[in-house]
Amino acid sequence: MAGIYIHIPFCKKICSYCDFYKTAVVDLLPDYLEALETEIEIQKDYLAAESVETIYFGGGTPSLLEPEQINRIINRIRRFHPIASDCEITLEANPDDLSETYLADLYQYAPINRISVGIQSFEDKDLLVLNRRHNARQAIESIRHLQKTGYYNISVDLIYGLPGMNTESWQKNLDLVISMGVQHLSAYHLSIEPGTALSRLASRGLLQLADEEESCRQFALLRKTAAGNAFVHYEISNLAKEGYFSKHNTNYWMQKKYLGLGASAHSYNIFSRQWNIANARKYIAAMNHGGDFFEKEDLQLVKRYNEYLMVSLRTIQGVDLEKIRLDYGERSCKAFVHAAQSSITAGFMTAEGSVYRLTENGWLISDHIISGLMEDADGR
Repeated sequence: MAGIYIHIPFCKKICSYCDFYKTAVVDLLPDYLEALETEIEIQKDYLAAESVETIYFGGGTPSLLEPEQINRIINRIRRFHPIASDCEITLEANPDDLSETYLADLYQYAPINRISVGIQSFEDKDLLVLNRRHNARQAIESIRHLQKTGYYNISVDLIYGLPGMNTESWQKNLDLVISMGVQHLSAYHLSIEPGTALSRLASRGLLQLADEEESCRQFALLRKTAAGNAFVHYEISNLAKEGYFSKHNTNYWMQKKYLGLGASAHSYNIFSRQWNIANARKYIAAMNHGGDFFEKEDLQLVKRYNEYLMVSLRTIQGVDLEKIRLDYGERSCKAFVHAAQSSITAGFMTAEGSVYRLTENGWLISDHIISGLMEDADGR
């Protein structure tokens, strides 16, 4: 089983924290959709006829698409790929796009069965810092509109560790999500990425960022609130009710094949990874006139092993010594056991049979722990 990701990079307004490829030149959208249709055919053999169990419209702002445009893309995919009958089809959306009229049309004309709403915060002051184009009222209304329309697989994105945010304001955000009865929550700590508006403000000393202790308190509050309301914390940044884990993201973490379509989209087929040119105009030109539109990297065994550690230790599944032994060899298995011992002793990791998982404290410093477990290019 495989997945397909479609990148829609267009935004009416550029958020101050976002480092994904995006563009505010929305006039390119019609030409871009035609280019997408061309790439779908060009890449028709990439997944080797595997059944597609997830389709994900990400961005950017995919909710800028009209329902008929979304349906057109999905039908184009159906022409070249077998689609599972229970395929999870997700649309990322901005709250202010989710009017009752838009959702009624979406429900009627496009087979979207999961909506991921980029709320980020229910506080207007936070939304101003993030340069979001919606307000708190629209955020709440978007969830109500979704539920009224008949969508019952709803995910909400929130950001913690924001400038000026404390545990009280973070708790209010969490309480709102719980009270509205959504099924999935993606909660990310604010990351100041190079080249973003926030990074420029931070470099000039104009942002008061959350310190480490405050960030840890907010993460602990996230876990406590989720556990008390039957949410499973199944990945560092993702929590859901039973039966509502994101299939698409889970497949990433399980290292299943996926095809990425559109400017800057990545594809993965176990043995190699490729990524499309991160420029909408150049992507359109390449689809119209031919020429190279992606770069490719063959994944050597060591890199595949390191990626397995990186994605698996972020989840509640953890890593399995039997898989390491089978896929990467006995030497890597022994090296992992040896390297993991210090984290176990420090309480950052547990070992149950052949399965190793990070603890809550381990998740807080996961990047540090995982980097210490990785092998170098020579397999050491």
